[in-house]
Amino acid sequence: MSKTIVLNDDNFESEVLNSEIPVLVDFWAEWCGPCRALAPVIEEIAEEYSGELKVGKLNVDENPGAPSAYDVRSIPTLVVFKDGAVLDRIVGALPKNHITDLVDSVVELRETG
Repeated sequence: MSKTIVLNDDNFESEVLNSEIPVLVDFWAEWCGPCRALAPVIEEIAEEYSGELKVGKLNVDENPGAPSAYDVRSIPTLVVFKDGAVLDRIVGALPKNHITDLVDSVVELRETG
């Protein structure tokens, strides 16, 4: 069973902006090869950080509001939110360790601050 949440323009505020824990949002599209290549990594991260980090996927073709609001111009784009604000982003299909380095810094911020 998937640990990722399906995000859309309707639930973005409640699931991401009002989340009690940091959120990693994967902005993607069905036709995007790098997005499909990154999908298993996103699932692994969702599993590994369960309870510490919420991981969601937002299809940019079906939900244009959030990508526009957060200046997502290419996909895949991963954006980390904490307390309703953007902390950082990764553009492109980077290796898992780049993503987990970013996630670790956010999770550590939560634990210490």
